[in-house]
Amino acid sequence: MYLLYEEDGDIKAGTILADNDASLQVESQHGKRAKVKAAHVLLRYAAPAPGEVMEQARAGREGIDLDFLWEVAGEAEFAFDELAREYHGRAPTAPESTAILLALHGAPIFFHRKGKGRYRAAPADVLAAAKAAVERKAREAALRAEWTAELVAGRLPEALRGKVFELAHKPDKNSLEYKALADACAASGLSAARLLDRCGAIPSSHEFHLQAFLLSHFPRGAGFAELAPPPPPPALPAGDAPAFSIDDAATTEIDDAFSVIFRPDGGARVGIHIAAPALGIAPGSELDRVAATRLSTVYMPGDKITMLPEGLIAQYTLAENRECPTLSLYAEVAPDHAILSLTTQADVVRIAANLRHETLEPLFNEASIGAGGPDYPFRRELEWLFGFARALEAGRGKADQVQRNDYVFKVEDERVEILTRVRGNPIDKLVSELMILANSRWGEMLAQQGVAGVYRAQTAGKVRMTLKPAPHEGLGVSHYAWSTSPLRRYVDLLNQRQILAVARGEAPPHAGNDAMLFAAVRDFELAYDAYAEFQRGMERYWCLRWLLQERVAEADATVWRENLIRFDKLPLVARLTGAPTLNPGDRVRVALENIDLLDIDLTCRYLAPLSA
Repeated sequence: MYLLYEEDGDIKAGTILADNDASLQVESQHGKRAKVKAAHVLLRYAAPAPGEVMEQARAGREGIDLDFLWEVAGEAEFAFDELAREYHGRAPTAPESTAILLALHGAPIFFHRKGKGRYRAAPADVLAAAKAAVERKAREAALRAEWTAELVAGRLPEALRGKVFELAHKPDKNSLEYKALADACAASGLSAARLLDRCGAIPSSHEFHLQAFLLSHFPRGAGFAELAPPPPPPALPAGDAPAFSIDDAATTEIDDAFSVIFRPDGGARVGIHIAAPALGIAPGSELDRVAATRLSTVYMPGDKITMLPEGLIAQYTLAENRECPTLSLYAEVAPDHAILSLTTQADVVRIAANLRHETLEPLFNEASIGAGGPDYPFRRELEWLFGFARALEAGRGKADQVQRNDYVFKVEDERVEILTRVRGNPIDKLVSELMILANSRWGEMLAQQGVAGVYRAQTAGKVRMTLKPAPHEGLGVSHYAWSTSPLRRYVDLLNQRQILAVARGEAPPHAGNDAMLFAAVRDFELAYDAYAEFQRGMERYWCLRWLLQERVAEADATVWRENLIRFDKLPLVARLTGAPTLNPGDRVRVALENIDLLDIDLTCRYLAPLSA
């Protein structure tokens, strides 16, 4: 005696060895012995043998029209052997019943299981939807295979053309395009970026890296929606001295400017004037939400993504030959550069000039200060402020800081120029010391008044943002609240609101337990770090572009640590290969090979030592 039974979801045939009512001992068609519960038995029959039954049943199943079988089944629940009798119009043979069972079991969209050997035909609308889904999957499978074949052959399918950067950097892994690309990567052994590049889908390596950043941080694009302009600032008292700013030529967000009124005794009143967008951007307004989302201007060689719309920047930037609303810190300074008093107020200041590094540095430098030579705008003020800045630096215990090189990237028409400038020169020292004075004074003022503020603190060597007043040991000040770049950093804008409220005797907009402040600090730190990492990556990219542009095959470098070297005259660190044991500070000559603009990397092969 033989039987059909179900095991692990499969239909099997076997020989009955022993029948114990509740269970049976059987031998499958392949010779495997097993214990089968009686409830799992679907059919008992006398002939033919299990192997022959299954062979005939599979052949018979191929000739069964599932649509016709579905029509025969009707709407009521049925057993497979009942449907086999109805289908054949007579008592079916064991192979014929088994063929019907295999057809039902293998067509779940046509027939829904209702128990062991029992089924019910799917409703017509459900069947139609399931058929459509099957047809769609078949079309998608064919399309996926077609796209995969094209990619492997080095051709970009038209359907992928508009999604190249998304597929490379932030793909929807459930999309058909991604699955085809993943299949092609597996077949070719290439990464997604390499395969797309081989297909000619990445015409610009620069755009490749920019789009990676934009997809992560500006998924809706870097542009601004149409926003209502902010209201004009309130009436403010007029300042009494012309001011000047100092920035590089590319700066449009001019946040700070300075003024000097000399006193008869040799002292001076110094004005530090900060652009005041907080006068026009109300907390919770559309503009405020835009700034709170972006959190900072993003810088990269040759371009930037501003925190605020250009129209608002133009309204509040400290552009020359304009009367500009500012938050001003006035310092009465003695002839020996000691600070006698500090006053904060909002006022309107006339910006007489926007001085630029490129034209100012040849005139205002360590060699020219105090010496003869041609006069230039604000020379007396600049030289006096430099002496004041040196006194401020010494007062912080930071005098005689070691100067080091900074690098300026100029990118135009896909060509890059990398210029070296000394950080810590008189211009840098003057600006940085006056900014430190304003940030530390205003941070101290907020703390003394018990008004919430966002502080930049450094203790035990760790720099962090905090809502609690804390010293910045690296700068040598007891309080330090970023407040001098409100056009470029959101925390500065927040602090400016608080400072303005204190200066004007008003209630501050943010309390110390304001959840918005905690969220802003957290979000700002994450965004600021990500933006800085992107800027460093793009500077490295343009260094490699410069090496290719200038066809540099060999270069001099200094060992930084272990097998890492710093290039001369470039802000570039790279790994050195093939070198003997070297010590930090050793000078080496290296060969440059395999410059890769997609991975932003290169190979530096050791050539020879150089004298120290």
